[in-house]
Amino acid sequence: MELTGLPFILVLNFPSNLCAETELESSLPKGFLERVKDRGVVHTGWLQQQLVLKHNSVGCYVCHGGFSSVIEAMVNDCQLVLLPFKGDQFFNSKLMANDLDAGIEVNRNEQDGYFHKEDILKAVKIIMVDREKERGKSIREDHKKWSKFMLDKEIQNKFIIDLVVQLKSLA
Repeated sequence: MELTGLPFILVLNFPSNLCAETELESSLPKGFLERVKDRGVVHTGWLQQQLVLKHNSVGCYVCHGGFSSVIEAMVNDCQLVLLPFKGDQFFNSKLMANDLDAGIEVNRNEQDGYFHKEDILKAVKIIMVDREKERGKSIREDHKKWSKFMLDKEIQNKFIIDLVVQLKSLA
């Protein structure tokens, strides 16, 4: 996040049996907090994510690709940089980045899954600065299209009605 030169909020969570302050200090590069104090906020523990993502100054959300996080970003017009770590996060990230073209996944080494800070920087720059993928179409355009779909009350009501009909047919 430091390399981007952009303002940011970094939220790091640690297991409850560990001291967050100690873990934070050992997790961040030496001098990081001092270097980013004028443009970055580092927070540990719970944060009202929906309110943060809804704020109009938030343009990009770097997340693990969990389903709830992806949906919250989509309905709040936050561009997605996806960095999955486990389980469904990999599937969600592939769906959003490759199939729906509504975000970008951080490049990883095929053999061991390792990624470099430059890989995160490149993904954030594509979303926040270049906003164009190799295909020449704006990621933001597809993101807006899917966001509009997810927020369409008529479509959502039809899904609910269809679900109820299907459930009743099982009885």
